[in-house]
Amino acid sequence: MIKNLRPLRIAGVGYSVPDAIITNDDLTKLYDTSDEWIYTRTGIKERRVVSGNENAVDLGEKAARNAIAKSGIKIEDIDCVIAAASAPPQLYPALSCNIQTRLGIPNYVPAFDMTAACSGLIYALQVARGLIGAGLYKNILLVASDNNSRLVDWEDRGSSILFGDGAGAFVVTEAEDGVDDILSIDVRADGSLGQYIYMNIPGKNCPLVDPCDETDAKIHMSGRDVYKFVVTTLPNYIDKCIEDAGMTAEDIDYLIPHQANQRIIEAMQQRLNYPDEKVISNIKYYGNTSAASIPIALVEGVEQGKVKLGSTAILCGFGAGMTWGAAVVRLRDGIC
Repeated sequence: MIKNLRPLRIAGVGYSVPDAIITNDDLTKLYDTSDEWIYTRTGIKERRVVSGNENAVDLGEKAARNAIAKSGIKIEDIDCVIAAASAPPQLYPALSCNIQTRLGIPNYVPAFDMTAACSGLIYALQVARGLIGAGLYKNILLVASDNNSRLVDWEDRGSSILFGDGAGAFVVTEAEDGVDDILSIDVRADGSLGQYIYMNIPGKNCPLVDPCDETDAKIHMSGRDVYKFVVTTLPNYIDKCIEDAGMTAEDIDYLIPHQANQRIIEAMQQRLNYPDEKVISNIKYYGNTSAASIPIALVEGVEQGKVKLGSTAILCGFGAGMTWGAAVVRLRDGIC
C-alpha cells in the first residue's frame, strides 16, 4: 500500500436493475435448454434485461441517484465521475458524460470511462483512491452500468444464459475522520489471455485500400478457460490482499465477489473456508451483471439482512482482459 495518501471513505452505495425478467424457462423458447441444465451449471434461475429503449445510461443514473442519496453529499459537490462500462449503449459520448448530464452535475467536472470489464468497479475504486489520496478531488462518483443483453448472441446457449443487465454506484470521499475504508486494494491484468472473453467493434476499411476481415459485435467467451483461470488465480490473490490489510481470513466478515458463476463463487468460498452466511451471492436472480454485480450484491445483501454494516468485506472481481482485482474494505453504517 502507498503511504501518506489521504484516507478515503465509502459514503454511499446504490444499484438499479431493469423491470423485465427472463427466466430459464423463457429461454427454452430460443434454443434447446432447460431450467435444470442452466441452473446446475451456473446457479442462475433468471436475469433482468433492458426492454424498449431502456439502456445502461438509464440504469446508471438511477444507481447513482440512490448512492448519492445515501452518501449525504450534494450533487453539486461531486467533482469527478468515473464509469466502469464494458457494454455501454455508445462508445462515445462516454457513459460517464451521459450520467454527468443526467444528474445535472455542474462546474464541468471531469468524467471518463474505464474498460476493465467485470473488474471495472475495483479498478475505478483504485483510481479514485489515488485521486482522493493525492488531494486532486474530494467527492468522486463511481458508476458501473452495462446493457449486456444487447450484445450477447441470443442463439448461443453457452454465453447468453449467463448475462443480465444492471448498474451499481459508489460515492467515495475524503475521510474527514482520518479512518481509511480501503484497508488494501490491488488490480492486475494478463493481456495474453484476452482471447478468453472478447467483443469486436465491426467496421470497414476505406474503399481505396484492401478490405479487412468482417467481424460481429457479440460477446464471445470460452467458459471453461475462464473457470480454470479464476479458480487458480483469484483465491491466491485474495489471500495476498487480506495479508496486505494485516488481517487473516477469519477477520473478514463477508466475501462479496463478482457474480459470474455460482461454481466459481463456491470455489473461492471453499478456499477461504467460509460458511454460507459470510458469502454474498445473488446470481440466482440477476445473472452476470458485469462490474455492477458487486454493488448490487452488497446493497441487496443489506436490504435482506444478510450483510450487517459496521463490518469488513472482501470485494473481488475478474473479467475480460483478463483483468482481476480485490479490495478489503470497511462497510460503515448508513452507506446503503
